[in-house]
Amino acid sequence: MEYCDVLIAGGSVAGLATARECSSNGPSTIVIEEDHEIGTPEHCGGMVSLGGLQKLGLIVDSNNFQNAVYKAKISSRSSSFELPAEKQNVIVVDRRGLDKQFAKQAQSAGAEIRTRCSFKSISKNQSTYVVTTTDGEIECKYFVDAKGLSSLKDATNAGILASAQFEIYANWIDGKTVEILFDAEKYPGFFVWIIPTGEGKGKIGVAGKGINTLVALNDFINSRGEKYSIIRKIFAPIWIGGPRPPFIKERVLVVGDAAGQTKPTTAGGIFSCGMAGILAGKAISKAIESNDNGFLYDYEKTWKSMFWKEFNSMLLARKVLERLDNKSIDSIFSSISKVAIGQVSNFSDFDFHSSALDLFLKSKIATNLTKILIGNEFRRVFSTNKDI
Repeated sequence: MEYCDVLIAGGSVAGLATARECSSNGPSTIVIEEDHEIGTPEHCGGMVSLGGLQKLGLIVDSNNFQNAVYKAKISSRSSSFELPAEKQNVIVVDRRGLDKQFAKQAQSAGAEIRTRCSFKSISKNQSTYVVTTTDGEIECKYFVDAKGLSSLKDATNAGILASAQFEIYANWIDGKTVEILFDAEKYPGFFVWIIPTGEGKGKIGVAGKGINTLVALNDFINSRGEKYSIIRKIFAPIWIGGPRPPFIKERVLVVGDAAGQTKPTTAGGIFSCGMAGILAGKAISKAIESNDNGFLYDYEKTWKSMFWKEFNSMLLARKVLERLDNKSIDSIFSSISKVAIGQVSNFSDFDFHSSALDLFLKSKIATNLTKILIGNEFRRVFSTNKDI
């Protein structure tokens, strides 16, 4: 039987950030990843701010940099507005390459990474844990669950959406503009996104409640009416149900998607999940150094201080979005003033969506929102009674 201080199941951003922090401070650390390659399968749009990456301790390798984004176009069926994004320093990265950068940092700090090695079970053995993997048993003092959505299998299905993302070449993709398109009938509870990786190429995806994502995405791409080539297809569930604490039970810590730490608005999680890994790794290192497991709880306390209010705001926005029909979405979009757009562009933080939500709610939209929502609920009730 092998032994290490810290065993981490899952080789994505959260798990690798944990490994980097742990091994940098001395504890022996092993990362096991069930897939054949770090960064695979990639089911992320790869949008992140340069400031967020710096906080994660990463400078993007030139090979992993794909594009810089200068504006976002957000549309409903009959209305749209644009948000300048230059001040947010938003970039698009090759997510597979980004994960490998984290892996290189972790390995350089002393961690060992094993691919094609799957977690099977865990049992407690006095002061240690025995983890059974496909490569045998590993004994450890601390175990970190970074396995992703598979760890949320007991969570309500209401937080999981099917999604699809294609990489395509098409002349109609604007290399500097991210597009988000809402349609409550075609993509209930979510939207279509276009993330450009360069001029004439990008990642186009869709998610929604109860939809066939393959059909929905094909229909959307074909609606553009121009030629295109699909060079990659990815199908994967996303989590929009919010955090799932507690993140700590004895000497087992949960980080990243496994803890529900992806954004409820977009399911993005490079920054929030990466920070969870850093905080977890630091907490484990302190616990080992001081021989006091009370330090483990610093991880959850600090993550909540950074993100709890933010995620609650996004969950509220999500609940509203899931109830809106297309008429209400159109009304909201048409109520957004140029002043509000300017404020969001100048003062909002890409990594914290609640700042944008707060600014919009202080604009003209706030005076119209109640009327819009009442009209939306009236139509919903009328439609329900009509079907009875």
